[in-house]
Amino acid sequence: MKKLFIFLMIFLVAGAWLGQMMVQDPGYVLLAYKETTVETSLWVLLLLLLVAFALGHWLLNLIGNAHLPGAKVRGWQSRRSQKANRRKSLKGMIALSEGNWWKAQRYLSQAAEHSDLPAIKYLAAARAAHEQGDHSGTDALLNKARTATPQAEVTIGLTQATFQLERGQLEPCLANLLNLRRLAPKNSQVLRLLQQVYLRLEDWLALIQLLPELKRQGVINDREMMQLEQQCHLQRLAQSLATLPADTDEQEKLRVLSRSWQAVPAHLLRDPELITRYSDLMRQIGAEAEAEAVLQDLIKRKWDNHLVEVYGTLAGKDPQKQLDTAKGWHRKHPDCAELELTLGRLSMRNSLWGQAIGYFERSFELAPRVETFGELQRLLQHLGETERASQLMQANFTRVAPQLPALPLPQETH
Repeated sequence: MKKLFIFLMIFLVAGAWLGQMMVQDPGYVLLAYKETTVETSLWVLLLLLLVAFALGHWLLNLIGNAHLPGAKVRGWQSRRSQKANRRKSLKGMIALSEGNWWKAQRYLSQAAEHSDLPAIKYLAAARAAHEQGDHSGTDALLNKARTATPQAEVTIGLTQATFQLERGQLEPCLANLLNLRRLAPKNSQVLRLLQQVYLRLEDWLALIQLLPELKRQGVINDREMMQLEQQCHLQRLAQSLATLPADTDEQEKLRVLSRSWQAVPAHLLRDPELITRYSDLMRQIGAEAEAEAVLQDLIKRKWDNHLVEVYGTLAGKDPQKQLDTAKGWHRKHPDCAELELTLGRLSMRNSLWGQAIGYFERSFELAPRVETFGELQRLLQHLGETERASQLMQANFTRVAPQLPALPLPQETH
């Protein structure tokens, strides 16, 4: 409002000054050409020139616009098409977020045909088709996205691999991901999907080879790395025998299992689950002696209570020599409950029943475990010492049994 007032004031002042000038001296202009003369005042001439300029400018614009009707129509059609495209895109995205898959696929696929970013809308439409179980429609939309934006192959391929994995199409998914890994070897999403595919295919060897890259690219942390590495080697140990023909001889089984064990990294050689699985498998193929030698070497390198306990469950080539080896450890580790349990078991292998009872009792004193209690009870029962076994049960029942709730009990009868 203030600016308009100032403008009006300037206009009035200028008009008053111009009017005064015209009254004081209207001026005189004479134009002559051959025998024609035109006489007028200066101010009228200036007004005529101003009107002529305005008319000329208007005529030029009119002529210029008359030459471009097609361009205007095309521009109008383009703006109308863009507006319709934005409207379809908005409706499609809303339908997608609401789970209205059919509507989302229809609007987004239509919008993609006239969009400057078609790949994004084709991918969203493919998601809607996938959610409807329309596999052929999904693949067709993904192919359209590839044709429209070839440079987005990794993004489109990842979307397709995700759909394939969700459908359970593991082999095509693996082929797709291996191709994507060649295009983008450090892409974390490609590596993450590869991990999932190998897990579902139970391809443990391939997953073991992938683990360093998963760690290097930050796909998994140290704890996940340890868990996945343990799982891979546990499954590979079992798988190494399961895939062999039924008529495979014991020596071949031993060679295959030994190769799988040698592939276990050094930091997992003392893993309790791996050791137990390896020992059980060696026992199944009748190769306990070989397993006993492996465990003895591991214990010699570094003491481990769990390894010592597993050592006592294996039947070596020479039971007496195995017992002597364990006794040698006893001098350095006199208060190890696991070693006492192992000594008791190895004494039983050598038919040293009284000595075995002493070791079991000592182990139970150090650590009252159900397993030790069971070994002692079984041995006493087979030796016919039922009364001693009964007294042992009564005296130590509460030490090995779980805590029972307080409940009413009948009076004791004699």
